[in-house]
Amino acid sequence: MNILFMGTPDFAVPCLKALIESSYNVCSVVTQPDKPAGRGHRLTPPPVKVLAEEHDIPVFQPETLKDFAFKEQLEKLNPELIIVVAYGKILPEYILDFPKHGCINMHASLLPKYRGAGPIQWSVLNGEEKTGVTSMLMEKGLDTGDMLLKSETTIGEYETASELHDRLMVMGADLLIETIDALKNGTLKPEKQVDSLSCYAPMISKEMARIDWSKPAREVINLICGMNSWPVAHTNYLGEFMKVYRAVLGNTAKGEFGKIVSANSKGLEVICGDGKTIIIDEIQFKGSKAMQVKDYLNGHEIKVGEILG
Repeated sequence: MNILFMGTPDFAVPCLKALIESSYNVCSVVTQPDKPAGRGHRLTPPPVKVLAEEHDIPVFQPETLKDFAFKEQLEKLNPELIIVVAYGKILPEYILDFPKHGCINMHASLLPKYRGAGPIQWSVLNGEEKTGVTSMLMEKGLDTGDMLLKSETTIGEYETASELHDRLMVMGADLLIETIDALKNGTLKPEKQVDSLSCYAPMISKEMARIDWSKPAREVINLICGMNSWPVAHTNYLGEFMKVYRAVLGNTAKGEFGKIVSANSKGLEVICGDGKTIIIDEIQFKGSKAMQVKDYLNGHEIKVGEILG
């Protein structure tokens, strides 16, 4: 089967790798244009491009798909199936309608829940107990197409969005091959999504990462986990910007929310709005690297009784 692959970030790499190692032919890869990255703003290729070029697969990086400039190239490639994994652009109808077997998208949630750009983070932020990946047929709507296959997993109590991302991208690769095999064998049974069961997972922003200590401890933990590794949850300590990477549930304590009740080798214990505490394990101040609280305290002081805000 002649397949065109469309994807951009790390999440899409295992899917492309699985296709390359399969019996299917990847005729070309479409990905986002190279972008400046790092302190030197050096022009950097997307991870999917790097993998494709390692295997001598032709790569196209159109600035836009809206002006039909890519249509001529699509007709030359003549794919029977298009696979889309975190490509980052909405596909126009001329692409959706082109391949004989349609366009299949790998989405990082158990649809119809968490349609949109941030399903992994929102699953963690909302304290979901499980999530997964769904293969689906693409249509004009945002993640509204018929579902094909699903793979489910439990979210760990303190699993970060970054850790969950890395697990789901591997699961997605396995599910992709399973989906294409089923398509080839004629055993796929598309299932309509029930819109009333859906919810939207918008893109995460930096503004969301500030810790509100008036919230219950579990919600604060979910925020810390959901914002790791970007944009990273943060608070202020004596006017200094402090990032918080990891924390666990603590005990109960009396006092104002945001108050530091202990700072030792076990971590930084802080009161939340429900009277329960969390114990922060990893922090970062401006100008220094992220480190465990016990290591930070070897050369710095954090005052018990201060209020984080």
